Amino acid sequence: MKILNELVDGQADEKLSAGHWMTPFPHIIEVGKTYREAAIKIEQLQLNCLPVVDERGHPVGLITLKKLMNIFLHENPDEEINSSIRIRDLVLIEQDASLLDICQIPHKQFLVVDDSGKLVGILTNQDILDGFSKYIYSLKQSENQADALSVILEKAYEGIAVVDENGVLLEFNEAYSRFTGVKREEAIGRHVTEVIENTNLHMTVKTAIPDRGVLQVIQGQPMVVHRIPLWKNGKVVGAIGMLIFEGVSEVYEILDKLQSEKVKNKTETKMMTTEIAEDSRITMDQIIGTSESILRAKRLARKAARTAATILISGESGTGKEVFAKCIHHLSPYYNGPFISVNCGAIPENLFESELFGYEEGAFTGAKKEGKPGKFELAQNGTIFLDEIGELSLLLQTKLLRVLQEKEAERVGSIKKYRVDVRVIAATNRNLEQMVEAGTFREDLYYRLNIIRLHLPPLRERTEDIPTLLAHFSKEICDKYNIVEKHFTSTAVASLVNNPWKGNIRELVNTIEQAVIMCDKDMIDVSDLPKVMRQDSNDERKNLSLIEQAKSVGEEAEKKLILKTLETVNGNKSQAALKLGIHRTTLYQRLRKYRIH
Repeated sequence: MKILNELVDGQADEKLSAGHWMTPFPHIIEVGKTYREAAIKIEQLQLNCLPVVDERGHPVGLITLKKLMNIFLHENPDEEINSSIRIRDLVLIEQDASLLDICQIPHKQFLVVDDSGKLVGILTNQDILDGFSKYIYSLKQSENQADALSVILEKAYEGIAVVDENGVLLEFNEAYSRFTGVKREEAIGRHVTEVIENTNLHMTVKTAIPDRGVLQVIQGQPMVVHRIPLWKNGKVVGAIGMLIFEGVSEVYEILDKLQSEKVKNKTETKMMTTEIAEDSRITMDQIIGTSESILRAKRLARKAARTAATILISGESGTGKEVFAKCIHHLSPYYNGPFISVNCGAIPENLFESELFGYEEGAFTGAKKEGKPGKFELAQNGTIFLDEIGELSLLLQTKLLRVLQEKEAERVGSIKKYRVDVRVIAATNRNLEQMVEAGTFREDLYYRLNIIRLHLPPLRERTEDIPTLLAHFSKEICDKYNIVEKHFTSTAVASLVNNPWKGNIRELVNTIEQAVIMCDKDMIDVSDLPKVMRQDSNDERKNLSLIEQAKSVGEEAEKKLILKTLETVNGNKSQAALKLGIHRTTLYQRLRKYRIH
């Protein structure tokens, strides 16, 4: 067993610490449980590995899919897990350990411990890669960018390649060089397709769409790679490719067997709690975005999740309030319990009590003979999500407040109360503060709900996340409809970035789905976007190229349009090109043509 401590000096960026990128409160299994129980837990939670801890919470081992396969094939799966399991292969790291040092160790997972040796998180190779890629972005404005980038590239255990806007290699680290057999000095300056076989890194520059966790065959071996476009001043200036060296053949064989077994044993009818558990198994990593506003929301959500305090999530419709609520539930002490979602605006006032608190047999005409549990009962020892809380009438607010204060509820038609032990998360797209002032929302209920406030930014305030969201949802939609994977052109991406997105993520997904289904080509261009986004020539936020529209009325109109656009952006040519929907080089050609200085 090895424990890795911080080796870099005190000037290392805090964002490169293991604690910053680990998954906190990972799923575990205790010593004394059986391997069969571990296999069931891994299958149910869809995990790749499962840490083993002793009675003090200290990690003593790590159960992997490969280990389980060997146990089931050659040993007794009902054997108890003891404290000596695979100690020699276990690597523990402290929370302040640097990714620069961790990446040099050829392991897939690392267990993170606190000062007392207690397990507090798990760190994977993908977490490390994400940490490095995001750290590279943060260094763009730093004076020591070149030195820090060089350290990361050469210390990385995985292969890293960087290309410019033409697909020519700018960086090719030692790890990639060893794997391909091409020397770094021979690779740099050549087109990426001449050095790396089956690469699509040059296409990432053209489409501006990132690819994460895709398969690429290199020297006959399937590898997992990430391809991320690099943006500067609204333009893609290059791309970074990261190669994971671990072969995936064995992993896929194991996953195929587990998935086949799951399908074989799956019944048509599921218990409601099982469906709820599967639906709510969303982690914070599944919330897409690297903008500061969304990262700030994720940090606050992680911190709030560790407590049992009531959380109020605010934000416009379509910003992902329920997704955040499910992530908080997953990271909270209540993660083993159910996640129950209630749309407060959809419950009729006369059914509110029976729906939330349940009813007894014969409580009213039409009641079920055996009675019915309420949402609070179903959420016992779990989380209840009260969406659209601002839609409740004052009468219903009073009834809800009483339950939140007393932690007790009573079924309709019953004389006995039951204890309520649930985590409450409320959400609204309305301004509750204004409603309190107007007297339409109870002030005492507001303070009861607003213990921890989490505000989600609208999509128009984090437009840098749109390309990543496009890549994710377009792939998801293509898989859903069994369509050949499609990509957006960089012009289409720029047009979508400029859209106001009043419906936020929900509207974006709808737009992507419509474009993917209706477009017959592999590349989705501006002309394939919904008509509402390109029909108004007077709309400053239109997605169709303004220059193309100006051509119809002659060069004079084109010149006036360029001058007006430059005036609106205070002479910033990069912003003007983006607003006009053309490349910056094209703009400079127009400026020379019309002698605009």
